[in-house]
Amino acid sequence: MQDLSIISMFMNAGLIVKFVMLLLVIFSIGSWYIIFMKFLMFKKVRLDSDSFLETFWRSKNLAEAAKSAQKTQLSPEAQIFMAGFTELQKISKSKAASNEGNETFAMRLAGMDNLKRALEKSAVSEADRLGRSLSFLATAGSATPFIGLFGTVWGIMTSFQEIGQKGGASLAVVAPGISEALIATAAGLAVAIPAVIFFNHFTSEVTDFENDMQSFSTDLLNLVERDLIAKL
Repeated sequence: MQDLSIISMFMNAGLIVKFVMLLLVIFSIGSWYIIFMKFLMFKKVRLDSDSFLETFWRSKNLAEAAKSAQKTQLSPEAQIFMAGFTELQKISKSKAASNEGNETFAMRLAGMDNLKRALEKSAVSEADRLGRSLSFLATAGSATPFIGLFGTVWGIMTSFQEIGQKGGASLAVVAPGISEALIATAAGLAVAIPAVIFFNHFTSEVTDFENDMQSFSTDLLNLVERDLIAKL
C-alpha cells in the first residue's frame, strides 16, 4: 500500500515541487518570525507610550517630560516629543544668538511652523518604524497561493507524463502523483492565510498608533501655542 503521509509525498515529489515546498517553508518561517516579533514590539510600544503619556501630563515643564521621553524610547509619542523639544531648543538658541530684544509675533509664528514640520517628520518616521517588515507579510499573503499553485500544476503535469509512459490511468497510478502535487497548493494556503490575517491585524494596529501620534502632536502644539499667546 502506498504511503500517502505528508513527509512521504514530499520525498516522492519531483525536484520542482520540492523547490516550491522549500520556498513556502522559507516564507512561513519568515512570516511567523515577523508575527512573533511584531507582537512583542507592539506590546512594549503600548507599555512605553502609556508610561510616557502618564508622566508627560504630570510634568511641570518640558524639560521634565524630556527625561521621561528618554526612558521610553519605544513610545512613538516620546520620539515625537523629543523631536519637538529639540526643535524648540534650536529656536531658543537661534533667538538668543541673534540678540533679538523684542521678538515679533511673525517670528514666533515662523518658529511654530518649524515645530509643526519637525513633529510631522517625526510622526512619519515613527509610522515607518512601526510598519517595517509588514510588506513581507503582504507579499507572503498574496504570492504564496500562486507559488503553491505553480507547484501543483507542475506536479500534475509530471504525473500525466508518467501516466502516458506507463500507459495506464487507474486510481492507484493517478492518486499518488496528484496527492503529491496538491500538497503544494495546501502548503501555499497554509502560509498565506495567517500572513493575510496578521498583516491586516498589524496594519490596523499601526493605524491606531498613527491616530494616537496625530492626537499627541495636536495636544503638544496647543500647549506651545497657548504658551506663545500668554507671552504676547
